[in-house]
Amino acid sequence: MISGNVSYCQYCRTLGVDDIHKQYHDFEHGKITRDDRQLFERLSLEIFQAGLSWHIVLKKRPFLNNAFDYFDIEKVAFYKDSKIQELLEDKLIIRHRLKILAIIYNAHEILKIQESFGSFFNWLEENRGKTLIEWTKLLKKNFKFVGKEIANEFLKSAGLIAGAHDEDCYIK
Repeated sequence: MISGNVSYCQYCRTLGVDDIHKQYHDFEHGKITRDDRQLFERLSLEIFQAGLSWHIVLKKRPFLNNAFDYFDIEKVAFYKDSKIQELLEDKLIIRHRLKILAIIYNAHEILKIQESFGSFFNWLEENRGKTLIEWTKLLKKNFKFVGKEIANEFLKSAGLIAGAHDEDCYIK
């Protein structure tokens, strides 16, 4: 319990109200958004998190947003070698070549999805109801650097599958 009768997910129970984890938990995690840019950012952040702590990603998030043009899909999709080099040299972000290249590739793929389905959100909605195994296969088919864990966390984050919050959390 944080205050009164409000119950939070286990990992949030000891966090202060201004903690970046609690802010993400309360205002974003598990909430559906129709905004393709936000969905692309969430997918990208999950990719950046692979092998690292979520705390590192949240602390670097403002710098990642700045470096990746606030995850503007069209801009990221057409990054040139000079921009890639700039990203690899930016000490404020997570400088992992394969992750950076995957995010650029994924932006290209989202543009294709937008052409066919009108939006990334529409494509995700059309596939709602799949099992995690089916989702993982679909996401791996269309995107790079996406495995079961990244698929699971992205889908929970985006509110597309259950499990984003503990059963007793006030956010369901």
